[in-house]
Amino acid sequence: MKFLKLQQVIDKTSLCRSSIYLLIKAGDFPRNVTVMGKRKAWLESEVDDWMMSKLEHPELEC
Repeated sequence: MKFLKLQQVIDKTSLCRSSIYLLIKAGDFPRNVTVMGKRKAWLESEVDDWMMSKLEHPELEC
């Protein structure tokens, strides 16, 4: 299991910061988790699953 920082999620998905948070708000992207204190991160496996779902269902819009 690996945690990704926001910049790593941006690099991996090619989404901008605002798009990521809009997708989270709409329930269309994995939520971040609190790692320690105020530090937030994403589970890499959840981001990977989201990316695979986009490949499997390209007709679905974000």
